[in-house]
Amino acid sequence: MTLNILRFTLLFLSFGTFCSAQNLTPDIKTQTARKVELHKIKVDSLELILEDYQKSMKLDSLWRTQLTDQSYSRRLENVIKDSLENKVVITEIPTELLKERLATLNAKTPFNIEYNESLESVIGYFLRREKEGTERLMGLSKFYFPMFEATLDKHDVPLEMKYLALVESALNPQAKSRVGATGLWQFMYSTGKMYDLDVSSYVDERMDPVASTKAAAKYLKRLYYMFDDWDLALAAYNSGPGNVSKAIRRSGGETNYWKLRRYLPRETAGYVPSFQAMLYLYEYADEHGFQPQRPKSTYYGTDTIKVKQLITLDHVAKVTQTDKELLEFLNPSYKLGIVPFEKNKSYYLRLPYEKSGLFVANENEIYGYAEERLAEAKETLPKNYKADDKINYYVKSGDYLGRIAEKFGVGVSQIRSWNNLRGNNLNIGQKLIIYPRNVNALVEAQSKNTPAKSSTENKTEFYKVKPGDSLWTISRKYPGISIEDLKSINKLNNNQLKPGMKLKVSKS
Repeated sequence: MTLNILRFTLLFLSFGTFCSAQNLTPDIKTQTARKVELHKIKVDSLELILEDYQKSMKLDSLWRTQLTDQSYSRRLENVIKDSLENKVVITEIPTELLKERLATLNAKTPFNIEYNESLESVIGYFLRREKEGTERLMGLSKFYFPMFEATLDKHDVPLEMKYLALVESALNPQAKSRVGATGLWQFMYSTGKMYDLDVSSYVDERMDPVASTKAAAKYLKRLYYMFDDWDLALAAYNSGPGNVSKAIRRSGGETNYWKLRRYLPRETAGYVPSFQAMLYLYEYADEHGFQPQRPKSTYYGTDTIKVKQLITLDHVAKVTQTDKELLEFLNPSYKLGIVPFEKNKSYYLRLPYEKSGLFVANENEIYGYAEERLAEAKETLPKNYKADDKINYYVKSGDYLGRIAEKFGVGVSQIRSWNNLRGNNLNIGQKLIIYPRNVNALVEAQSKNTPAKSSTENKTEFYKVKPGDSLWTISRKYPGISIEDLKSINKLNNNQLKPGMKLKVSKS
């Protein structure tokens, strides 16, 4: 059993810290450990009795409620991104005073903070229309920011970058954009893979706050090395380094964000102002009377336990009598509520401190319970496929490229590229190579991966060789047929072809 008990003031590996030292020190008179039966689970012939040593640690109800309530975060995502659409400056702060405060922020941060109407509009929007919601977000940030700051500091990234997660996801670890960017830091699949964020049918480490924050810090530092400017690093984080480089060229070599801003994509043009607006609101929260929800204690204790076999969050919630919603919040990277097990890889379960002790004290019994429940389950759990696994998809009646692309979370152009398709025409039974990004669709496809029957299924197809053709160019026209396949089914001893030759191009 690997039990990693965190002892520093940050959340999530674990999410938060232990309770303060004075809360952990027991009264000497009541220090005698007493083993008690906590609860009994009885299902059919299986009886599971869990025991533990009595503990006095209690979970603060306000804090727990705030942590698991993600509804506002999901709404605030759109608020932040869409607030620049309002063309009217809405403000409850005199413009001259705002200019003074922005100048003060500019002097003490590595960002180029300048007054402009767009920035004033975003700040005014939140002061006037989203004050209550922002207070809730400020309360939630007290849970995440200590970990953000520790990670950013370790990688020499300005601590103010913690506000970037507000703009990206409104602190929702399971946020997912229309284009597939996922997690607190909104990583696309390819960028996440560059920074070792694993994605499979069970796990998406882009939704792991600790792993994704580490990846975001590394990526931001790399972008800073490229542009030598933190504002441009922010812009590149949103739209990609290529778009920022194009904007610099189109602006005549400008490297000041505000001067090249009009050459950037529209979304990126509003991205940095949104970041700076959140920076201002947090730095001047007291002056504007923000009163974030503050729990009685800002310490929240969790342990991480390395799993020894596959187990589901449902099993853990039931045997430890922990709210499943809280477990899902503490373990957001397990997409299907399944904590997998692989011999050469470590997966950890994060539990509230007092529940981790219960788990450790009853480890064998809990795994035995999980085994029996899985054995009795009517449906087999899906194989832990990787999101970069290749599958063969057979075209069915009613399929078209757009529908297939949507099903697997990929682009139509990608399917064309993978299969050397020049147009959009498909035949029933045609085999397509797909690299799915929607891993749930991947699991479904792998379990039902049989070619669709068609009237042409057993019909041999021929190709008439044209001048300039080669086995390689012909194989490119027929996905699933290699050069060796062509040589084998046509009994060719070499690669030489003559115009007018007829070649079989179907394995049947």
